[in-house]
Amino acid sequence: MIDNFLRPADTGAQIIADALRVLGVLSVAVALIFHDVTDAAIVAFSLPGLMLPRFIGMRAWADITVSITLLVAAWSNVFDLYTPVWWWDIPVHFLLAGELAVVAYLFLARFGIVTRPAESGFTTAGAVVLTTAFGLALGALWEMVEWFGYVFLTDDIHVTYQDTIGDMAAGGLGALCAGWLLARGPDSVVPRHRQLTAPSDSTCGS
Repeated sequence: MIDNFLRPADTGAQIIADALRVLGVLSVAVALIFHDVTDAAIVAFSLPGLMLPRFIGMRAWADITVSITLLVAAWSNVFDLYTPVWWWDIPVHFLLAGELAVVAYLFLARFGIVTRPAESGFTTAGAVVLTTAFGLALGALWEMVEWFGYVFLTDDIHVTYQDTIGDMAAGGLGALCAGWLLARGPDSVVPRHRQLTAPSDSTCGS
């Protein structure tokens, strides 16, 4: 996976994906300078998600999609879009949980924890069940982070029972749909040669 991360970008789309990663890092500094520590922490929380697609060798379009969704979600928190626009968090949670659930599945597959898409034994049902579970787990983790921020940092964070359940439901549905899409076309997300490459081996190609 280190080889994937260090591999030079050789297409315009890959350059855009890497530029979004740089933008994510710079966004932490911008949030800290022009907003506050809490906002900077929220943006920083997106950084692992920005880096993982590069590590697991996702195709550039998937990498870009994950990065844009993460940055939109983070800055929506900074600008507090979720409160005045009541429906805004529904599509954000739907898309983000689905995308990150696929990233989590592919990351674990690289270590043999779950079945790799290119291996025998990989099934649509298995991919859907696991990505849905990952999406719900990630949604629960995010809601815990929001609760922690509300209780210990600032009461500006919007936390209600209805909002929490709605966000998790939207994320779970997004993860279910993403799992089905992953099972139907894994090669469109990660090239087959990267799906079959062990974490310690070199990878190359597009």
